[in-house]
Amino acid sequence: MPVTKFQVAEKYDYLHGFGSYHESEAVKGALPVGATSPQKPAYGLYAEKFSGTAFTAPRGENLQSWLYRILPSAAHKPFEPIKRLGNTSFSQPLHHIPNQLRWDPFNTNVNADWTDSLHLVCSAGNPCMKQGLGILIYAAGKSMETNEAFSSADGDFLIVPQQGVLDIQTELGRLLVRPREICVIPRGTRYRVSLPGGSVRGYILELYQGHFQLPELGPIGSQGLANSRDFQIPVADYTADTETEWHHITKFNGEFFTAKHNHTPFDVVAWHGTYYPYKYDLGRYNTIGTVSYDHPDPSIFTVLTAPSDHQGTAVADFVIFPPRWLVAEDTFRPPEFHRNTMSEFMGLIDGIYDGKERGFSPAGASLHNIMSGHGPDAEVHEKASNEDLKPVKVGDGSMAFMFESCFMMGVTDWGLHECKKVQPDYSDNAWGALKPSFDLAVDRKTE
Repeated sequence: MPVTKFQVAEKYDYLHGFGSYHESEAVKGALPVGATSPQKPAYGLYAEKFSGTAFTAPRGENLQSWLYRILPSAAHKPFEPIKRLGNTSFSQPLHHIPNQLRWDPFNTNVNADWTDSLHLVCSAGNPCMKQGLGILIYAAGKSMETNEAFSSADGDFLIVPQQGVLDIQTELGRLLVRPREICVIPRGTRYRVSLPGGSVRGYILELYQGHFQLPELGPIGSQGLANSRDFQIPVADYTADTETEWHHITKFNGEFFTAKHNHTPFDVVAWHGTYYPYKYDLGRYNTIGTVSYDHPDPSIFTVLTAPSDHQGTAVADFVIFPPRWLVAEDTFRPPEFHRNTMSEFMGLIDGIYDGKERGFSPAGASLHNIMSGHGPDAEVHEKASNEDLKPVKVGDGSMAFMFESCFMMGVTDWGLHECKKVQPDYSDNAWGALKPSFDLAVDRKTE
């Protein structure tokens, strides 16, 4: 299917093209021509460089944008530490355990806004060293205040909505993000989240290390999986407010700080560059699969990847399991039993995941850490081992995803205990009914 049929209509315009050099101006003539920092920018604007990589990063990896704004972002009072409602999980110790974990759907806090609702479930690495990642849950019931903005200095936010609509005003423009869409808010970008349809819930992968890119296609060829043209980038959209007191909340090494501004952070009249927010409709994903036999590795479902310094190994992969046809002959078609050197955190946006037909619910999650054995539950295994292998479409009305990482994930107290969503009998319920069918009386061959 080329697009998702959304219940809420789009209301913004976008630029298109992942990783492309884009430019946008809300006022004609606001962008300088042939230069980036003229002595006097048009309309009395300030030029500000917004860097997502080192200045000297290779050209193909360099992520920088120039913003032309009414007042520079440096104009604010000193940051002061604050405590937000329920965000204690960012300062909690991590528990590294080999057990398989599964969570029931997370609750929505109707009294929480975007920043209040953020909870760290598990993580690996250190944002101070720009290494690793964190996996968060958000579940909010109200919009941010009209004079508040949020940013994270710790990493890029890959946001996966499960319920409700996010109307996101960023410095570079506006995004409407609905379930079955994702968006990425780069490190340091200031934004405000409002909830036009009420309560929201979903998942976040915060990438401390590097930035997301499209996976290489190799022998697949020049197109397939997530295509560059389908990524949408906001157009410049500014507010001229130099009277209201604004509060900028930032996450800095897992702690929250706030600073006062006498102007809005959303005053960028024009911008150009390669560092910007973007969104993507998962319904546009071009799924690749076998047309002969055997079960390909789930890497064929990768939407975005963040490579490590070792080729072929990711700090983080974002993988989806969309509706698709299964036609493999003489093949066990669900995901096989396996132990993986990568950690796998799974979530379910809607529907039923074909590898776990019971106990894995929308808004729930599972974590199979490094080398923790897992696979289809006993009921699915029995059914798939005996079914008639005719072509069948799986996942209709469903969308599951996986955050996969080369790192061992540690779980916070909130994720393990305080949220009260961990299923204590997950392993037994999933695999306890498996029985050996090997004929113990069979003769051993000695030749």
